[in-house]
Amino acid sequence: MAERPKPERQRFVSLDAFRGATMALMVLVNNAGDGRNSYAPLGHAEWNGWTPTDVVFPSFLWIAGVALTLALDRRLAEGVQKMELFRQALKRSVILFGLGLLVYAAPQFDLSTQRILGVLQRIAICYLAAVAINLTSKWRAQIVWCIGLMGVYWALMVLVPVPGLGAGRLDVEGNLAHYVDWHVLGAHNYRGTKTWDPEGIVSTLPSIATALMGALCGRLLLWDKPLATRLLRMFSIGVLLLVVGQVCDIWLPINKKLWTSSFALFMAGLDFVLLAGFIWLVDVLGVKKPVKPLVIMGLNPIAVYMASEALAELLDYTGLHKPIYTAVFVPLASPANASLLWALTFTGLMFGVAWLLWRKKIILRA
Repeated sequence: MAERPKPERQRFVSLDAFRGATMALMVLVNNAGDGRNSYAPLGHAEWNGWTPTDVVFPSFLWIAGVALTLALDRRLAEGVQKMELFRQALKRSVILFGLGLLVYAAPQFDLSTQRILGVLQRIAICYLAAVAINLTSKWRAQIVWCIGLMGVYWALMVLVPVPGLGAGRLDVEGNLAHYVDWHVLGAHNYRGTKTWDPEGIVSTLPSIATALMGALCGRLLLWDKPLATRLLRMFSIGVLLLVVGQVCDIWLPINKKLWTSSFALFMAGLDFVLLAGFIWLVDVLGVKKPVKPLVIMGLNPIAVYMASEALAELLDYTGLHKPIYTAVFVPLASPANASLLWALTFTGLMFGVAWLLWRKKIILRA
């Protein structure tokens, strides 16, 4: 890999398509008509292991890393100073963090139980950290950062004793991440668990590594080599990370809720392979028309996410979710298929939001 790669002027439509596919799946799995009767792949793994649903968030974070490298390289080539780029990243991160707080505050706005961390908050933290590391180090040092973050997390989770429980426990109640979240965040944890947060404090370390591995993929896309060579390298790295993630699963199980180091490695490997496939299909073979809806979804990911959260909250708060689902969707199919139809309809509505923004040539950036 070249130390100072030349800027790649080609715009990869596949990046927007990949991000759009991630967003569509995120909306789909977050909005089941009836969670009790959903198909198993549309729900998170109970604890260890993974499902297609567990791929969504790390993929979004990883692709954000890819995009930030491409954007920073372009801005630096335009002569923008690094300090100014960091200032802009800090501003964007603060806005994202604030939007995340708003998502969990509405509609009750009860500050005593306000969730402090969450999806957008994790994106904000990881984005800022990845920008800072990207601006102050070269790709070899960034690999060291990735290994260091995942290694430190492994050591914390396996070697540091939890008071009264000992070291090395990785079950729901006995792990270090749970202990830290409960004692630091208290009542401000995720309301679904109350005592710990799936986007919690300690597990932020390997999630930063996820964003950095995406940033390294972006660096690879800027490599001054033929595209076929870069794609082959991406695919090879992806397969290697998948294997390493599976091997590391022996010592620290693949677990999305803990965002274990094995999970970060495995999901990054999957994303390397998937993005290589997307680029080959869309940008090399020119299969653009079939993925146009995904591209449209991928142009405004934060707007789509906020709209989906707002609509879901509105339906639940007003009590309209259950009667609409029962009257319209339940009679149409089996329980699992009715739940899926609701989720598909909801996703279609969010595509409508993205389409309207696209038609108006509006791209909302935090």
